[in-house]
Amino acid sequence: MDKINKALKKLTAEERKTAKAILDKIDRGNFAALNIKKLKGRQDIYRVRQGKIRIIHKINDDKKIFVLMLGRKNDNTYNL
Repeated sequence: MDKINKALKKLTAEERKTAKAILDKIDRGNFAALNIKKLKGRQDIYRVRQGKIRIIHKINDDKKIFVLMLGRKNDNTYNL
């Protein structure tokens, strides 16, 4: 099973709707409406924050986006 789909199934229906909307915006490159911040000590890893939802993603040199983590914020959210 896909890692993203597995993470989405753990969320509530409302959180799933929010996460899918964020993923759609990331996929289209519409970063203006998102709360994005670069992670400290990392060159190409960013997080998107929306309420309790966190999406950690990486942008490659050729502008491909890879989602590393999707889920609710907890003590281990940023331990990559």
